Amino acid sequence: MATLKELRDERLRKLEELKKLGINPYPASSTRTHTAKEVIDGFDALQGQTVSLTGRIINTRKFGKIAFFVLKDASGEIQLFLKPDNFSQSSYENSEIGFEEINLLDPGDFIEASGPVIKTQTGEISIEVHSLRVLTKTLRPMPLPQEGFTDKEQRMRRRYIDINVNKNIYERYVRRSRFWQATRDFLLKEGFLEINVPVLEHTTGGADATPFVTHMNAIDQDFYLRISHELPLKRLIGGGYEKVFDIGPRFRNENYTDEHLPEHIAMEWYWAYADWQDGMRLIQNMFRYVMQEVYGKLQFKIGDFDVDLAKEWEQIDYAKIIQKHFGLNVFDCSLDEVKEQLAKHKIEVEKTENKARGIDKLWKSIRSSIAGPAFLVNTPTFISPLSKTSPTNPAMVDRFQPIIAGSELGNGWSELNDPIDQLNRFKEQQAMRDAGDDEAQMLDIDYVEMLEYGMPPTCGYGNSERVFWVFEGVSAREGVPFPQLRREIDTTTKSIYQID
Repeated sequence: MATLKELRDERLRKLEELKKLGINPYPASSTRTHTAKEVIDGFDALQGQTVSLTGRIINTRKFGKIAFFVLKDASGEIQLFLKPDNFSQSSYENSEIGFEEINLLDPGDFIEASGPVIKTQTGEISIEVHSLRVLTKTLRPMPLPQEGFTDKEQRMRRRYIDINVNKNIYERYVRRSRFWQATRDFLLKEGFLEINVPVLEHTTGGADATPFVTHMNAIDQDFYLRISHELPLKRLIGGGYEKVFDIGPRFRNENYTDEHLPEHIAMEWYWAYADWQDGMRLIQNMFRYVMQEVYGKLQFKIGDFDVDLAKEWEQIDYAKIIQKHFGLNVFDCSLDEVKEQLAKHKIEVEKTENKARGIDKLWKSIRSSIAGPAFLVNTPTFISPLSKTSPTNPAMVDRFQPIIAGSELGNGWSELNDPIDQLNRFKEQQAMRDAGDDEAQMLDIDYVEMLEYGMPPTCGYGNSERVFWVFEGVSAREGVPFPQLRREIDTTTKSIYQID
């Protein structure tokens, strides 16, 4: 079997042959009148008409004086029928080639093919090629679908190959795009206004996470990459907007897991004059709308879970379920008692463990067995420092979290808008940071000042693209096109490009 270098050298030879003919193998312009799917679906109307298609050659078959290529574009595949008698006179200066030069083309090359729509003797819809232009001469061969491209590391490093040869991967990222578009469409229909907020922040907050740090040369100060959209969006509510949202990247400097990526896309919305109960109703409808748009159904098999989004969502009381499973009263138990339960149930205990994080780990061990759809409610105040306390029990907050297939898929709450209460909670969080907890939230004085000018009663909610990963049934890194990986250059590439 030929090596990659040998295959590449042969393609370089063909590239030089094309150039010697006066052909530009990388022209800037191309003409397309139809896609492959349009020709196949509209064959009855298009039969005999001349069309122009563009795409990548994925297969070639040559039988003496005739040849068959398979052309692939984003819509699908179509056969090209090539015969010397059908070719018009080639114009090399227009990157056109004749039948006698088709051996200079390889699978993977991009071409423009023009000619009438026909059916071959075998009944296959085809283009009878009268004109063939080179659009891109490729130097490396794509793996053939029958050969497979299954090495996980290589698939992630060269996702552009993965999505070319694995149709299911290609379609996954189409659905990912539709997932966010459906989310956007739903919120716009509900009267929300999309306003993008900064990625770089002096003080980052809105979640328990370690931020990335960067430096802005223009003002010679360090900035954080946002870990949440929350505080800037709530400043907009304070500025007079009543329904706002943003969709975009956020960054959390933490380990890779099957559920988390340091960089990922997320959405957050904030709704003035609404409370958490309003928010729960909206989220039920949002999930139903988005999944119907993306998958065309509301019933899913996710791992071992059967999930029906059409049914009314259950509500799970945080304190009651912890009491039921671990015998702990979350409101008056000690840190040592929490650590004892963590150890007893073989849940990781860290040196910097605090009561809030320890209890949340206990909850997560329960959550993994819940099919949902459900909402986790009545969260203790000390676990959710930015949420409004319940008017009936100040030890709890008005917060809800969607639980589906063993995962927390979002966060929503009635927002805290009491500036004195918020300042005190920020100070508690800052004390935790000063004691060594890098994930505790920062004291944001500017945000407190905004609250002193006044923010109306507000409900807020956010979820990341983990919602999509769960419904796709894939890990975080499989759920995004280009996950971050440790940088490396293989020895073959180093030798080809003569680099160290």
